[in-house]
Amino acid sequence: MTAFLLTAHFSLPELFSRSLARLLLAAVLGAIIGLERELKHRPAGLRTNMFICFGAAMFTVLSGELAAANDQARIAAQIIPGIGFIGAGSILHAKGSVTGLTTAATIFVVASIGMASGGGLYLLATFATVLLFLSLRVLGWLERRLDLKPLLMNYSIEAAKSADDLVGEVNSILEEQGKEMQAMRLSRTNGTERLAFTVGGTRSEHRGLADRLRRSADLRNLETTDGPETE
Repeated sequence: MTAFLLTAHFSLPELFSRSLARLLLAAVLGAIIGLERELKHRPAGLRTNMFICFGAAMFTVLSGELAAANDQARIAAQIIPGIGFIGAGSILHAKGSVTGLTTAATIFVVASIGMASGGGLYLLATFATVLLFLSLRVLGWLERRLDLKPLLMNYSIEAAKSADDLVGEVNSILEEQGKEMQAMRLSRTNGTERLAFTVGGTRSEHRGLADRLRRSADLRNLETTDGPETE
């Protein structure tokens, strides 16, 4: 009966080719966004975005082909909470910063592109992919150009004083700069205390903080290394 209903409007070869074209387009569009994410070393890269886009298209196709005529949206509607669950897992909360928001938003949009592909809206899916790709590339470059992009910076500094005094002085300087210490680690070598910590901020803010730390008479041997961008 199911096969008869499916072939009432479309022959099997036509149905297969139509669905195959939609799934193939979803895989290609998802791969385009995934490649951009992969080149930036983001957690959700090529395979993740490709699979999400393909899966959303697959569920949309199945929703239209397997569900009853008055219930075609039920399967596709479950894609949204499912993608929300995946996106929430990519957001990391740390003291003073949140990372993964752009990754979560990208996953959400990629799923919608997959749904558009699965629904046969080829032009809309392609347009959304181009717009998303340009947004990730151009707006990211613009944020860095205008020094709007926050990133985590790893600091390491020494002092010939007790650990409590060292932490207290660094915290005092951070408060002056409106910053908070993250991921603090203390070590002691040859009677010298070394404090390693992480701070979030733009590059200009990090330059100001580093200059302030160097001006302190009790602190020495400051080292800084770039951490991941808090996108």
